[in-house]
Amino acid sequence: MWVIFSILAGLVLVPLFLYLGNPYFFKDLDYAVRAIRCGVGLQRKQKRCPSFLGGFLEKVDLHPQKAFVVFEDTSYSYGQADGLSNRVARVLSTHVQVKEGDTVAVFSGNEPVYIWTCLALAKLGCTASLLNSNIRSKSLLHCLSCCGAKVLLVAPDLRAAVEEVMPALLQQGVRVFVLSDDCASEGIESLSEKIQQASDQPVSPQLRANTTIKSPALYIYTSGTTGLPKAALVTHERLLQASMMYGLCNVRADDVLYLYLPLYHASGFFMGLCGAMDTGITVILRRKFSTSQFWNDCRKHNVTVIQYIGEIMRYLCNTPKTPSDRDHKVRMAIGNGIRADTWAEFVQRFGDIHICECYGATEGNVGFINYIGKVGAIGKENFLQRMMTPYALIKYDTEKEEPIRDSHGFCIEVPKGQTGLLVGKISGRAPFRGYANNKQQTERKKLKDVLVKGDVYFNTGDLLKIDQHGFVYFQDRIGDTFR
Repeated sequence: MWVIFSILAGLVLVPLFLYLGNPYFFKDLDYAVRAIRCGVGLQRKQKRCPSFLGGFLEKVDLHPQKAFVVFEDTSYSYGQADGLSNRVARVLSTHVQVKEGDTVAVFSGNEPVYIWTCLALAKLGCTASLLNSNIRSKSLLHCLSCCGAKVLLVAPDLRAAVEEVMPALLQQGVRVFVLSDDCASEGIESLSEKIQQASDQPVSPQLRANTTIKSPALYIYTSGTTGLPKAALVTHERLLQASMMYGLCNVRADDVLYLYLPLYHASGFFMGLCGAMDTGITVILRRKFSTSQFWNDCRKHNVTVIQYIGEIMRYLCNTPKTPSDRDHKVRMAIGNGIRADTWAEFVQRFGDIHICECYGATEGNVGFINYIGKVGAIGKENFLQRMMTPYALIKYDTEKEEPIRDSHGFCIEVPKGQTGLLVGKISGRAPFRGYANNKQQTERKKLKDVLVKGDVYFNTGDLLKIDQHGFVYFQDRIGDTFR
C-alpha cells in the first residue's frame, strides 16, 4: 500500500518539479497539444483534398451559409464563394484553355474576385503567380517571365500598367484578360460577362487529378534591397502548414478577422486568407490599411482578430487619443515586426489584446510563434518543434559576412543568450523549394556541412538570440533581403 501511495505521490509531484525547472512548462505543453491536434487535422484534410482547397471545401460543406468575406458592405457566404470560384474555373478552363500544371499570373489589389480566382486556379490544378500590384514596367515583365506564366489576369484599375508593356507581353506570348465587363484595349479581352453567365456547379476533381501536396500552388515574390523580385515557389503542403497558424494561436471558429494586408504577400495570403479558411471564420476584407478607419471598421463589423506587420501598430498608436479607444471587441493581434515599446504602448492604450508575434519567411523552412505573449520576443522555442524541424543559431562574422567555422570546417552553435545566425535544416519535413528560374539565388540561401558532413541548412539571413527560457529575439539582418 505504501509503495502504491509513494508512486502516486511521485506522479503528482512530477508536474511541480517540471514547473519549477521551467515556469512555462504547462503553456509549452498546451501549445504542443494544439500543434499535434492541428497536425492530425492537416493529415485529414490532405486525404480528402491534397491542396490548400481542403480546409475551404470542408467549411463549405459544414456551414455554406456562414459569411466568409465581407467587402465594402457586401457579404459573401462560404457557399457563394464556392459557386463564384466554380464560375471562374469554368471560364478559365473552357474559354482561356488553362489546364492542370499551367501557371497563371494574377495582377490585382485586395477584392473578392482575387479570392475567387485563386480558388478557381487551385480547382484546376494550376499555379497562381501573385504579382505585387505596385510593380510596373521592367519588374512586371520580369515577374511574368521568371514564373513562366502565359496567361495574365488583371484588375480593371491596373489595366493601364499592363497596356504600357503590351508589345513586350505579346512578344513573350502572354495572353491578357481583364476582370471587367468590357475592354477597348487591343490585345486585352474581358472575362466578367462570361464569368457571370457560367454555371456555378462544382468542377470535376479530375481537372486536378495529378495535383499532390508537393505540387506548386503559388509563386510569391520576395523583394530585395537590390535587384529584381525573386519568385519563391510555394507548394500546397506549405500553404496547408501555414493555414495551421490560426489554430496554433488559438483563433476560434466564431472569430471575425480584419484583413487589410495585401493578398499578394505571404502574410495576407498564408496567415490571413488560408488561416481564415482553415478555421472557418469570417473575413472583413479591406483594399488597404487606413489608420483613420481601422477602429471604426473593427467596431462596425465586431472584429475580434487583427493582423499586423512592421510599423502598423506604431501608426495606430500615433493617432490622436479618443474616448472610444477601448470600445471594440478585438481580443487578439497576430503578426510580426512590432517593437517592444510599441507593444507595451498599444496594449496600454487599446486594452487587453493578446499579441501573438510570429517569425518566418515566405520561402523559409523554420519559424516561431510567441504563444506566451512575452513582450519583445518574436517567438518561443518548443520541444516538439525542435524535434520535428531542427534548426540552430550559429556564430557569424559580420565583417567577413560568413559563418565562423571550427578547425574541422563545421559551424559553431552559440550558447543561450548569445546572438547567432538562424539556419533551418533542409529535409523532407522542412524543405526549401527555392526561387523560380534562379538557381544562383537558390544555392546562395543554402549552407552545407553546417554541423555534420553532408547536411544542408537554409540560411534565413537573420541574427537572433534565444534566452534561457526559450524566448527568441530579433537582433539584426544580413544579406540583401529586406523584411
